[in-house]
Amino acid sequence: MKLYIISNRLPVKAVAEKDTFVFSRSEGGLTTGLNSLQGNYEKHWVGWPGICTDKEEEKQDICHRLEEMNLHPIFLSDEQYKNYYEGYSNSTLWPLCHYFFAYTLYRKSFWQSYQEVNALFCREIIRLVEPDDWVWVQDYQLMLLPEMLRQELPRLHIGYFHHIPFPSYELFRILPERAEILKGLLGADFIAFHTHDYMRHFISAAERVLHMDFSLDETRIGSRIVRVDALPMGINYDLYHNVSQQKNVWKAIERTRLLFGKHKLILSVDRLDYSKGILHRLYGFASFLEHHPEYHGKVTLAMVIVPSRDHVGSYAELKTRIDEEIGSINGRYSTMNWTPVCYFYHGFSFEELAAMYFIADIALVTPLRDGMNLVAKEYVAVKQDNPGVLVLSEMAGAAVELTDALLVNPNDTEQIENAICRALEMPFEEQKERMHRMQSIVSVQTVNKWAADFVNEWQEVAHKNKTMLLKKIGSQNMQEIQHQYLHAKKRLILLDYDGTLVPFQKRPEDASPTPQLLDTLQKLTADPLNHVVINSGRDHFTLEKWLGALPLSFAAEHVAFYKENGVWHKNVHAQEWSPGLLSILKLFVSKTPRSHLEVKETALAWHYREADAWLGRLRAQQLVNSLISICLKQNLQIMQGNKVIEIKSPEFTKGSEVNRLLLATRYDFILAMGDDTTDDDMFKALPVTAVTVKIGTASESARYNLPVQTDTLPFLQRLTDKSVVKAALKSGLKGQLSSAIDFLKRIINH
Repeated sequence: MKLYIISNRLPVKAVAEKDTFVFSRSEGGLTTGLNSLQGNYEKHWVGWPGICTDKEEEKQDICHRLEEMNLHPIFLSDEQYKNYYEGYSNSTLWPLCHYFFAYTLYRKSFWQSYQEVNALFCREIIRLVEPDDWVWVQDYQLMLLPEMLRQELPRLHIGYFHHIPFPSYELFRILPERAEILKGLLGADFIAFHTHDYMRHFISAAERVLHMDFSLDETRIGSRIVRVDALPMGINYDLYHNVSQQKNVWKAIERTRLLFGKHKLILSVDRLDYSKGILHRLYGFASFLEHHPEYHGKVTLAMVIVPSRDHVGSYAELKTRIDEEIGSINGRYSTMNWTPVCYFYHGFSFEELAAMYFIADIALVTPLRDGMNLVAKEYVAVKQDNPGVLVLSEMAGAAVELTDALLVNPNDTEQIENAICRALEMPFEEQKERMHRMQSIVSVQTVNKWAADFVNEWQEVAHKNKTMLLKKIGSQNMQEIQHQYLHAKKRLILLDYDGTLVPFQKRPEDASPTPQLLDTLQKLTADPLNHVVINSGRDHFTLEKWLGALPLSFAAEHVAFYKENGVWHKNVHAQEWSPGLLSILKLFVSKTPRSHLEVKETALAWHYREADAWLGRLRAQQLVNSLISICLKQNLQIMQGNKVIEIKSPEFTKGSEVNRLLLATRYDFILAMGDDTTDDDMFKALPVTAVTVKIGTASESARYNLPVQTDTLPFLQRLTDKSVVKAALKSGLKGQLSSAIDFLKRIINH
């Protein structure tokens, strides 16, 4: 298979030198991680080459040289780069996602360029890919791209990984383009984040902004399932763990030891960014020096800061403040033989950085907010028989896995100070034990496992969508069903009401039948070969009021009542609800705004369709937990439906009604349609030859699927339209006859 990795930048960047271009490796954890990918696929990469040029001959030269490596450049103008990358991506989305709301800038030109560049990527990808290829979109610069691709190539396999934090709904809702961003991401089949917190925030935002319904980690968009999960990114563990065995690295280790002498070395490695907590770290170190003079001349902080966006105002100001704070610390505490902070404002080669990891006694990794932070994992991996201590911010994604680090709140400089002291005083054996436990995690959760886990789950979702597509009623399925329907002598048609014949309404009493529904049911019941049954959880009074004028049969309140030949029958006696049960339900109505209790003759239903999605799910689970003991004592069944919890007698279900009907009469065509888990009882009770149709998400219990409720009436109308049925049958017979003639011709010619 072909896998296209789509990211803002290619894994190499072009630099103009005289009359040619020189390509060098791009910095960053994403490039490092994805360059280590292994798999049985042909890998391509699409992204910006790191240079803006308007000259066609230069573009062609870059394209020609990069495409030999399966790299496909996207060229941006200076203005596009400024407004899309420095503007919307890094001045709007980045601060918002990292909880620096005060730094967030909103400009129309930023958003326009962001849309424009995402569309540029879309056009290039469409030019390259086949409809069944796999496209893996990376990160926040391209959040509109999945939906753009989906619109152009509906069959394309699209995955998306978000490498930075996803903010809570309360913060994300501030973004003016919040709906467009979420719709863009939901064009993917599979969306993944580093941690479950980010995953939870995304689902919460989608539910509240777009009013979507998630079932655990999945939601349905048309005929397609979208899954969301948390997959922590790792590193190439073997590369880092065995790095000290390389001669050039060992030489770098010896040079670094000479540089820092016998001082205890604290290492800090960051890109210049306000989210990294560099100033807070310096304040914590300054406090440590102030309160612990016994360590003067014995401990050095090596601070490596890789330049990044220092021409942007907020970054330039941060750089100035860092310089001033380092100058203040060194000016106050340094001696002829000791400099407290050794400051490196440049990137290090892989070998030099690995050497610093190897000798550092402490790694101080304290970002204020970070999607993952691979520096922490790299430090752990490099360590062998020279253990150290990892001081790690609890706000970094890596903190979820590396619980044996000394976890600190990076906003609390006193905690940073205390963690430095504890790390310096930690016994060798404890350091070793902690490091080994972290290495056992990092060595398993590698970048290759991360990529394999992503692709495997992505393929699972693709298979599920393919299975759903096969169950979806298409023209061929429809012809087969129409053929069975037309040639049947006795038909049973079982139809759920809410969510099947009519869409769900916020208020159940508003779901009255439409004229189109009444007309369709009239046509179905007008055929003397049809026995049409409305098999619903609705109360029998409402069903009688809305549909009683039609010659229908009914099974109401989950078969507590049924109507046959115009007469209602009761399967169970009217229930006397205990005060304790009612008080629990009323309590949950009061605790859940916009929920309400429906009291039926034989059932109680707590509806939470209008309630906040997160609160509704929470209260539903709490309610079930509260009801279990009392319902067991009173021999009552708890049923969880679509945004409703029902309490009823367990003696009768939609399945038991099917059994009663099949015992009474023999049918040679059976159609059953429903949207809820309660309808699975109906599907399971029917013979395998029955035409069982699940509305919405496909069910293992049903043979067929209609993706949305609005497909139900057109399906029933086509079924009952004899002219359409006969035309379809005629067309089908012609096709079969033509195929038979072609087959005979091939035999004769052979």
